[in-house]
Amino acid sequence: MDKVKKLAKMIDHSILHPALTDDDLRRECEVAMKYDVASVCVKPYAVKKAAEILKGSEVKVGCVIGFPHGNSKTAVKVFEAEQACKDGAVEIDMVINIGKALGGDWEYVENEITEITRVCHSNNAIVKVIFETDYVTKTEDKIRLCEICTRAGSDFVKTSTGFGFVKQPDGMYNYRGATVEDVKLMRKYSGSGVQVKCAGGVRTLDDLLKMKAAGATRSGATATATILEEAKKRYGED
Repeated sequence: MDKVKKLAKMIDHSILHPALTDDDLRRECEVAMKYDVASVCVKPYAVKKAAEILKGSEVKVGCVIGFPHGNSKTAVKVFEAEQACKDGAVEIDMVINIGKALGGDWEYVENEITEITRVCHSNNAIVKVIFETDYVTKTEDKIRLCEICTRAGSDFVKTSTGFGFVKQPDGMYNYRGATVEDVKLMRKYSGSGVQVKCAGGVRTLDDLLKMKAAGATRSGATATATILEEAKKRYGED
């Protein structure tokens, strides 16, 4: 497999902005097919349509659960995950209950992650657990989450949603998203069977390569075309 192909298979092409229409979904699924990425990551209602568009391709359908803030009850997240699988999703990106993690209710957090992992695996889907590192900022909390995901048998730990907006000193809201430091930490403290996905702020080829070197095997991206066209130029591949 050439370098560009390998990089493409690291990318989950994100189609998650709240204002995207069905026409936008089709266009972005076509981008995903053009570059033969690992998967698309879509909103729950869009799973069926994405599966129809991508039928016959090697691009998998992924779906977000409890997105972007993780505040739904566990039973709702479980239902949402199961329904997404029935609609054709084979990869599930779930957001943890951030408030419970920040409040130290680790029993709740672990039970929820374990339950959603179970329902995903019973439906032949993998699960990626989103920490939202713009909110969960303490190293010890991130380590605890890595340990929980390892015990739960989750397939991936994931940095961010790309929607973890925090009020900045100038009064505007923005997010940091994935960092090399967080990816390294998550790789270090997760079990060998757990992979690391970065998301949020990966917009260039160099961004992707830095995350890969830090231990990420998947990356969320909206700038898929920009990243892979740059890879083609750099590596001289068509």
